[in-house]
Amino acid sequence: MSIRNKFAEFAQYHRTMRELNTLDTRQLRDLGITRSDFRDIARGKVL
Repeated sequence: MSIRNKFAEFAQYHRTMRELNTLDTRQLRDLGITRSDFRDIARGKVL
């Protein structure tokens, strides 16, 4: 994997984490996720 791909993955991870952190508790409950799920979600792992 090239450095360019690694950087793109890193940027996508942080973008996803930033977006997830904007959700409030009610929205998370509606989606069926918790804050402890954020890392797995951002890394692209399916719950």
